Amino acid sequence: MTDLDLDLPETVAEVAAAFAAYEEALVKDDQEAVADAFHDSPGTVRFGIADRQSGADEIRAWRRRQPPLPPGRTLFDTRINAFGTGFAVVTTLFSYPGGAATGRQTQVWARFPAGWRIVSAHVSEVPEVPEVPEAQEC
Repeated sequence: MTDLDLDLPETVAEVAAAFAAYEEALVKDDQEAVADAFHDSPGTVRFGIADRQSGADEIRAWRRRQPPLPPGRTLFDTRINAFGTGFAVVTTLFSYPGGAATGRQTQVWARFPAGWRIVSAHVSEVPEVPEVPEAQEC
């Protein structure tokens, strides 16, 4: 791989479309489409805020048990880094109106004959830390 193979515009656009479809399915609580975004393999992994799934079957079962996302999910600072034409990493931050935390999401995507699929995912939170006033000199 050369530097020219990094972040090829066509690959980034394909992954951006796959990620947007995943996000739309997630927000609409389309559990089947969300599950289909993950590679159907026992090696696929998802780490959540307080959970962990190993394998596509566990991911599907976990998703079926989850309530829909709260309304108003907003993504920001989304970045896509593509490596050649077969692998990419998507990172994004997310929040909800009135939420007490910012979420972080990382997904590793791989190209398969059926299209782009998530092979590894990680979701975590960054709790809002109240600002501490600067110490005043006496």
